[in-house]
Amino acid sequence: MKWLSFVFLLCLVFVYCTSTEELTPEEHEAASAEQGLQELLAMTLSKPWRGEEFAPGRLGGTWQGSMIRDPKSFNHLIAERDEETNAIIRMITDYLLEYDVVRREWKAKAASPEIIVNEENQTLDVIYTLRDDLYWSYYYSDVKIPVTSNDVIFWYDEIVGDPEFQSSGYSGQFLTMQDGSRAHISIEKIDNKRFKFHFPRIVADPLLSTNMDFGPSHIYQAAKEEGGIHGVLDLFNVASDPTLIPSMSEWFLVEYSPARRLVFKRNPDYWRKDSAGLSIPFVEERIVQILPDQNTQYLVFMQGGLESFRARPEDLYSLINRKDPFYTVFNAEGSIGASLWSFNQNPIHSDSPFYDWFTQKEFRQAMSCLLHRDRINAQVYRGLAEPKLDFFPRPNPFFNPDIVLQYQYDPQRALELLASIGMRQDSRGIMHDEQGRRVEFDLSVIADSSISSDIASIIVDEIGKIGIRVTIRAVDFQRLVEQLTFSYDWQSLMIGLGSNFFPTQGSNVWPSDGNLHLWHPRQESPHTEWEARIDYLYNEGSFTIDRDKAWEIWDEYQRILLEQLPVIYLMRPRSFWALQNRWDFTNAYFDNLLLDEVTHVFLREY
Repeated sequence: MKWLSFVFLLCLVFVYCTSTEELTPEEHEAASAEQGLQELLAMTLSKPWRGEEFAPGRLGGTWQGSMIRDPKSFNHLIAERDEETNAIIRMITDYLLEYDVVRREWKAKAASPEIIVNEENQTLDVIYTLRDDLYWSYYYSDVKIPVTSNDVIFWYDEIVGDPEFQSSGYSGQFLTMQDGSRAHISIEKIDNKRFKFHFPRIVADPLLSTNMDFGPSHIYQAAKEEGGIHGVLDLFNVASDPTLIPSMSEWFLVEYSPARRLVFKRNPDYWRKDSAGLSIPFVEERIVQILPDQNTQYLVFMQGGLESFRARPEDLYSLINRKDPFYTVFNAEGSIGASLWSFNQNPIHSDSPFYDWFTQKEFRQAMSCLLHRDRINAQVYRGLAEPKLDFFPRPNPFFNPDIVLQYQYDPQRALELLASIGMRQDSRGIMHDEQGRRVEFDLSVIADSSISSDIASIIVDEIGKIGIRVTIRAVDFQRLVEQLTFSYDWQSLMIGLGSNFFPTQGSNVWPSDGNLHLWHPRQESPHTEWEARIDYLYNEGSFTIDRDKAWEIWDEYQRILLEQLPVIYLMRPRSFWALQNRWDFTNAYFDNLLLDEVTHVFLREY
């Protein structure tokens, strides 16, 4: 059957109802949505990765990809703050380890780890041994500089560990001791290939705490010695010759044309190889086009100019119903993470009315009760999503299905919660606080995200029904990052922070001193009792190895965050991804953990 029946779901709802039993409109809609979804899934391919070994590949071909914005830099440190720069750095550097999300285990990547626990002193060490075949190398050059312990130690101590750089990893270098003091996780050189992290107390997951990527010390150290902070930050700006940027990973960056494209060439000496001895990747060249929005990306893909495309709900009909398509559409279950809605509680805004409202949990709970997720699903996601009502995602080892959000869509309950803090509607239905001030605030969204804009419009409409005025502010992504981390000049916002496979991921977000503790970052001491309790639980959970005790800690942690609602999660959309048929699908996978897995993809043999 055609996807057309799903798109026009509400119009055809009674056509699909053959039962003589009388159903409510809601039951009709739910039944039709399920039928439409099953039709859609039958017309797409489900191929999640479940730990299969990758098949040997064939060398050749160019992969045409895209990104929405130009990078701000090619600098390894700036990659922490700029999404596009980060995407580039990920292609030329490696982490020490990689995490197998299917098997839930750590694997060696740039280095192999050894954990040594000293029960007598209650301390712990992690010794890493770097690969022998790991080099900083340059495109079309015989120069190969071995990656050594000096690279890792310099980056840990002098870049991430220097508070002047305001790195997101800085706070993660410290532990809270039993007496409440703060102690540093130190790093020590053993030899050129081995180094040791020393933990002043035993932690539950030391590999998560120490896994890192890093830049070449032979370049960054000289820059810091000569020019200090600015010397480091000015390295590898977008005007730099990209062939002078060394790579230790799969790709070399060889060309950058602003507003047009980036070109990467395969590193033929990369250490990771297939079972036949051929280095990964198999693709010879990767071209990343700068395409300003998803609509443009969609048009270019449909013209054959991109190898793959992450489809939005509004794209599916034309994708699936194209005659003689040159691509195949894959589907994946709902994402493990979700965008979130948060409210600025930073005391620098204590003179503003919104600060008085946002710092009251009843207000945040009321906003959650006005979040009409079913409407968002129907109108924005075409029924292809589900609410995210939990805090930890399902792959998290401490996910508890019994801990769910209690403040779901209920406008009457929202009014009662607002009344409990003195908010009332006047005779015209306009909401005022107990001081008589009209309740109104801004909602910032990323400017080039049509989905965020559509969700924001529904939020504005639903909240407007009880007399609260919300104004949407479309903001450039980089500007939004600056507002979150430096100026704090925002009221409420919608953003995504990724997913935490581990409860202690997000050390810069959930503890109160984190630089990305959205609603009130970098607190010298917890501003509220509940944040103090979260800090305590986060800390205790980090050090608790006994699994039963850890369950109790992380259960309380999740319940507090779902009660206080500093962030309100939105939806878990299903994902759809189209891949050109010229690629062999043997090593191509798509799921809600890895999304599009194409690191081992190769051209089809005709």
